Order: sequence, then C-alpha cells, then structure tokens
Amino acid sequence: MALVEFARYYNSFEAGLAQSRLADCDVESVIFDLEMSNYAGGLSIPIRLMVLEEDLAAARMALKIGDET
Repeated sequence: MALVEFARYYNSFEAGLAQSRLADCDVESVIFDLEMSNYAGGLSIPIRLMVLEEDLAAARMALKIGDET
C-alpha cells in the first residue's frame, strides 16, 4: 500500500476542503507539507494531498462529483 500524490494546493483552505470531500466519500487521505508551506517565507511550496494508490480512482470521482454539485 503506497501513498501517491493526488493533488497539489497552494492554499491550506482548499487542501482541507478537498480532504473533507474525500472523507465524505470514505476515501482516506493525508495532507503533506502543510507546515512547510506555512513557514516557507513566501516560497511556493505546495501542500500535497496524498491517497492510497488503490483509492486514486475513487478520489478522482469524489472530487469530480463534488465539483458538479
């Protein structure tokens, strides 16, 4: 079971919102680099939303459905 990068965000609110949408669809996820993004001193360090490789298709569907509502 390997984690893969699902999406990149430059805003912690958007990353959290995406993670919440995934949780609503029973897709577990982890946010990486949130602290690095906050303390980078103006550098553009992305916040990465990670999911299990086998959940990648379900995660794509979860956010696609979320965008349509």
